Amino acid sequence: MNRCTERLYNGLVKENPTFVLMLGMCPTLAVTTSATNGVGMGLSTTVVLVLSNMLISMLRKIIPDSVRMPAFIVVVASFVTIVQFLLEGFVPSLYDALGLYIPLIVVNCIILGRAESYASKNPVLPSIFDGIGMGLGFTVGLTCIGIVRELIGAGQIFGKQIIPIADEAAGKAGYVPVTIFILAPGAFLVLAGLVALQNKIKANAAKRGKEVVEAKGCGEGCASCNGCGGKVFPTGNEE
Repeated sequence: MNRCTERLYNGLVKENPTFVLMLGMCPTLAVTTSATNGVGMGLSTTVVLVLSNMLISMLRKIIPDSVRMPAFIVVVASFVTIVQFLLEGFVPSLYDALGLYIPLIVVNCIILGRAESYASKNPVLPSIFDGIGMGLGFTVGLTCIGIVRELIGAGQIFGKQIIPIADEAAGKAGYVPVTIFILAPGAFLVLAGLVALQNKIKANAAKRGKEVVEAKGCGEGCASCNGCGGKVFPTGNEE
């Protein structure tokens, strides 16, 4: 497996930011009331992630180590502003649905995390594929959650009525939507269910003797993380 393919696989499966690393939970739980919103937020984040990884990798030997985090935020914020204007101009309905969560992409820990831990230490091409892999993994996660919530909560997928809805006034039998899945608690329930399903699949694979690679973090809690000081994330290039 070459390096670029490995980065795609890493983001989609091995270190999926939604189901494995549990990153970006704010937009994951807030905007996935429908599959369309999930795809929109996921692809918007992917565009920002790919472009910011590319530019940060290109500038990795120029940006001084002492100001790298502010520089990363400026780069990410610039691309987020461009994406926000494009959505507002060309997809206003999606822009209105995502609302405040579009500018909040700036502080999405997936983007800043990949910039710090990968793009700032590796060449441009692998960094681009790392952004694509992580972005698509995030998009797949949001879309799956959105599909389940929309189907159970409204009987729809991507706005298309899949299950006929009951109409008591007209005496029409049909599906009675479970409204809680469109509300905030439904996001937690669906996320927990999908993560449990993934863990079950991994456990079954391990029982059959297949190698299951677990994602590994830094081993410390966020409160004790000294990554910005160069302790967890070394500042040297990893070519």
